[in-house]
Parts: sequence; C-alpha cells; structure tokens
Amino acid sequence: MSSNTPSSLANGRYQLGQLIGRGGMAEVRVASDTRLGRTVAVKIMRSDLANDDIFLSRFRREAHSVAQMNNPNIVNIFDSGEETIQDENGRTERLPYLVMEYVKGQTLRDIIHANGPLSQRDAEQVLIGVLNALEYSHRMGIIHRDIKPGNIMISDQGVVKVMDFGIARALDDSAATMTQSQGVVGTAQYLSPEQARGEIVDMRSDLYSAGCVLYEMLTGKPPFTGDSAVAIAYQHVSEVATPPSAVVPGLPKMWDQICAKAMAKDRQNRYATAAEFKNDVLAFMNGGVPVAAAFNPLTDLANMKARKQAEQTAATAAMSPAETTATQAFNPVTGQFEAVSNAPATALKTRAEQRADAAKTKRKKKIVVGSIVAALLVILAVIGIIFALNARKHVEETTTVPTFTSITTQARAQELAKAAGLKLSAKTDTNSTKPKGTFVRQTPAGGTKTTKGSTVTAWFSAGPQSVNVPDVSGKSQDDARAALKDAGFKVGTSMQTEDSATVAKDDVTRTDPAAGQSIPVGSTILLYISSGMTKVPDGLVGQPQNTVVNNLQQLGFSVTVMQENSDTVAKGSVTRVDPASGTSVQQRSAITIYVSQGKKQVQVPTTIVLGTTTYAQAQEILKGFTITTTNQNPNATDIVTAMSPSGGQTVDEGSTITLTTKAASGSGDTTTPSGTNTSSGN
Repeated sequence: MSSNTPSSLANGRYQLGQLIGRGGMAEVRVASDTRLGRTVAVKIMRSDLANDDIFLSRFRREAHSVAQMNNPNIVNIFDSGEETIQDENGRTERLPYLVMEYVKGQTLRDIIHANGPLSQRDAEQVLIGVLNALEYSHRMGIIHRDIKPGNIMISDQGVVKVMDFGIARALDDSAATMTQSQGVVGTAQYLSPEQARGEIVDMRSDLYSAGCVLYEMLTGKPPFTGDSAVAIAYQHVSEVATPPSAVVPGLPKMWDQICAKAMAKDRQNRYATAAEFKNDVLAFMNGGVPVAAAFNPLTDLANMKARKQAEQTAATAAMSPAETTATQAFNPVTGQFEAVSNAPATALKTRAEQRADAAKTKRKKKIVVGSIVAALLVILAVIGIIFALNARKHVEETTTVPTFTSITTQARAQELAKAAGLKLSAKTDTNSTKPKGTFVRQTPAGGTKTTKGSTVTAWFSAGPQSVNVPDVSGKSQDDARAALKDAGFKVGTSMQTEDSATVAKDDVTRTDPAAGQSIPVGSTILLYISSGMTKVPDGLVGQPQNTVVNNLQQLGFSVTVMQENSDTVAKGSVTRVDPASGTSVQQRSAITIYVSQGKKQVQVPTTIVLGTTTYAQAQEILKGFTITTTNQNPNATDIVTAMSPSGGQTVDEGSTITLTTKAASGSGDTTTPSGTNTSSGN
C-alpha cells in the first residue's frame, strides 16, 4: 500500500486489502465492507488528479450517473466518496474513490495472453456480453470510451462484466478527445479513428473498440500494432487490418466482414447500435447471413479518404476562392452553364433589331424552360407513383422476424411466427445442455426483415444427454480435466484435497459425482486431489499377523514385525501398531506391528519343601502366583504337605497354585478342616 493510501475509508467501513489492479489514473484494491459483511473492490483515484476542482466536480457527477446503471454485464458501483488525508509535506489531499462490485475471475486480456485465441463460440458469448453492456449504457446516455480486453472481466461462473464505465467521461465531459492534459485517454490499440484524430466521439466509437476486441479474441492479437501509440493511431486512421481468416487459417471469412464493418473508418458505415452489431453476430452463428456480408472495407477506406480530401479542398477554396475570367451563361438545350467569351461583337446592330432579337430570345427561353419544367413534373409524378406502389408492395410482402427467447415454447413460437405471416420449422437440438423443450437458436435472427410466407427455423433442446462420468483417479489434473471435458462435462474451479494411500501427491483421487455415474452432459464435476499423505488404517489390533501384513503392504506401507507377550490378545494376533491407527503419515511410510506370543511362561518354584515349609514361607516364595488352599483359614505356622502344580513345572505367569496344609506339631490342632482358602502370593 502506498504511503499516501489509507488503510480504511469512510470512517473504517471499508477495510482496504491487497492491490488487485493499477492504471494511469487510479488503483484498485480488494476491501471488506464491515457494515454489510461483503467483499468489494475500491477504486482510488490518483491524488494529483484529485486536487483538480474541475476533475472533482466532473468525477462526482459521473460517479452518480454510472451508479444509476444496473445491468448484469456491468460491474455495479455501490458507493462513492472522498477521503481526506495528509501528504508527506503535511498538506491536506482529497482522494475520491468508488466502491464497486468485486468480481472473482480473470480479465479477457489475461485469458488471451495465457491461452491464445478463443473459440468462435466463446468469442461470440463474450462479445454478446460486452454488447449487452454497451446497449444498456448507450441507452442511459453513457459512452465508455475505453473498451479493451483489460476492462472486460470473465467471472469464475463465466459471466461477462464490463468495467471502468465513465472514467474517460469524468476526465472530459465535452469532447473526450484522444489526449487530455497531455495524457492518452483510452488505449491506442483499441482507439476509433475519430478518437485518434481528436474528434468528438459517440456510441459508434465504442462499437469500433468492440470490433477490435472481437478481432483479438479470434486471432490472439490486436488488429494494429506498432512501436508507439502515435504509430498505432495512424494505422487506425489510414490502414485496413489484416483479415482474421488470413491470421487464423480455417476461420470463416464471414468474421472478416463482421470485424471490418465494426471497424469501418467512416463511422457512418459501422453498425449504428450495439443491438445491430449483436444481431449480426447472432445471425451468423445461427446459420443466417449477416448484414456485414455486403460490406467492403477498401471502399470504406477510399470513401473516407475522398471525403476528407473534399473537406480539405472545400475549406481551402472557401479561404482563397479562384477568380473567373469568363462569363457563365445558361444553355437551355444542354441544361448547363457554359463559358462565354467576353470579346466585343464583330458587328453592331440597330436598337430596333436588338430589341426584336431580345424578345425573340425571351420567347424561345420561356418555351424551353416551360417544356423542361413540364417534363420534370411528369417524370417526378411517375417516379412518385412507382415509388408509392413499390413501397406499398414492399410493406405488404415483408415482415419482421419475431425474436424467440429461452422462455419461448414451441407452441408460442408457432403463434408468433403465424402472427408475423411466417411459417415455423421446429427442429430438435440433440447437443444442447439446456432443459428439454428450451429454445436454443433461430434463423433468420429476430428483428430482421424477411418475406411474408417464408420459413423461420427454430431449434429446441432435446434435453441434456446423460453419459457416465469417466474414471480419472490416478491421473494428473490436466489429463483429468481434458478427459472430463472430452466427455462433455465442465470442471469446477475449486478443488478438494484429501489423503490417499495409493494416489501420488497432486494427482486426482476421485470425482464428485463419482466415476461411473450417469449424469447430464454439461454438468460440473468436482475434483479431489491427493495431499501425498495417508492415514494408518483402523481395526488392525486383534487381527491375525498375516492379514494385517497383507493389508498394509497393499496400501503401500513397508511392514516390520515385532513379538511381545500379551495377557489380552491371543497368540499370533496383533497387539498394537506404530504409528497408531488414524495417524496421518507420508505415503509408503514404515509401519511396525507387534504380534502377541500369549502370556509369559514361568517355572513353579522348587524351594518349597513339603512337610517342612510353613504356609507363611510358601506365600513369600510364590509371590506373583495366585495361591489357593484346601484348608479353610490356614495358620501361618501350618506346614505345607502338598502343592499343585508341583515345583519345577512351567505355567503361565500369574497361574493358580493350590496348597495343602496341616497344623504344626504341638499346636493342639491336628484336624484338616473342610473347604478351600484362596489368597494372593503377592
């Protein structure tokens, strides 16, 4: 952000973000509207222009005018204002700004630079959007003056948006010439000849620029290039552009005619309105013959040069009229003024003879003039009658082709055609992605004149065809997009990233809708992309060793097997894994599995001497085992007489040892009570 640019506008309502565009007169930043919670674009004018009171007043008036426009193909203006700031020298500056709709997408300039020429259908769709915007703005009395690919946005949804309305008008509200305060208004590669000459522009100047944009969409480059703006401007005035079909082999030559008519040097020979331009393009794309088919760019250039030469000659003649040396006399026979010598007569006549000759000449002149006038009246009358009859016949025999729209049903189209005195030929379009029965296109185009009783052909959609989504898993993103587009689908601009054990990083893991599903052609497919990571699978603990090893190896992991005892997991089954289940790891990572060997085996102590070791001593020796006795509540001094299992046998750790005891000699108790006592050796 420049040192003079504030971080927010309108008392903090608009929080300015990163710079997304810069021009000779302003910069554009993305911003957050904190009041309405939406993202907007803010155009902030240059501070040196903002100090000009005339500019400020014109900018305010123009901003108000442009803000009244509401068209889907024009970037909306939400708000405008001026921000007061201090410059580096402590002086107060006013920064006027416009708050506009934020369009997420790319400019047409960037698309052409990245991909080259557009297809004919894409060029048509973009141009129709631009002409819709111009048709609306011209109706509102606003001329753009700077139509160029850099001022045309294509949103991520494919909507055409025209930007920067009114900026040139705000700079100069009267003439809008090519230069203003020694700066170029507009871009030289798209200037109309009248802009290049510094003349007053009108809406046909915008149509010339639109023709230049169409030329660049079809060929990938502007119609005129040069080393300087002056050199390019000279070509706009004096040269005819190379036909698009000569630049792009195979391109229909009718595009040459349409571009040439839009870029006619004489604005009187161009399309009169944006609607006329649009209808000509639609007529061609729908199989009709556009008006531009009869246009000759060389004749247009020659006529323009001749007219300019005539204007210059007339201006020169008015400043220095030529002197005449001969008398001009009217010749009634030829109907022309002819030069008559001023030399004196060789013989003199009497005054009476002169009067008689004059009277005779006067009578002859009256007779000749009267005859000529009468003949002219008869001719004019005949011409008038013929013209009236032809006009009546023409009116009776021609009609206007009705305009069908997307909401026009076949039955309604039949009614409209019949009302216009036409026949309707309804055809089915099996390649359309629109709903069944929806109007797709027509020929001749709506609004054109045609003979009554002729046929207008209209195509109605058979409904989008359904095809199976191809399986693109494991493919690169470019290959997956190409395969889906070849199948007739659109690919979403956003993508989802997910873990995958088998698909390489950045390749496609799956699609939504899934592969194999049958969906309508033209549907949008979402791609899922591999992150290069994967998760250790769940459910491995308790599974047999071989099963777990096979599963992990199929997922690309390398497996290391370790053994351990387990009191809870059966021998030969997995007790745990490292890393643990559910952990995200790099693809083809190493996994260690631990396999149960069952409980730990120990030997029964051999240090217990039957008939000698006391019960208390046996408890100490058998720590870690579970001890039970056949006697009920034995005394510590009782003697162990039997043990099962016996000393030296191998048993599971923590197994139960059963002891038989008897009272020690002299204790006075030699009986063996019935029952069993259990105690822990711990």
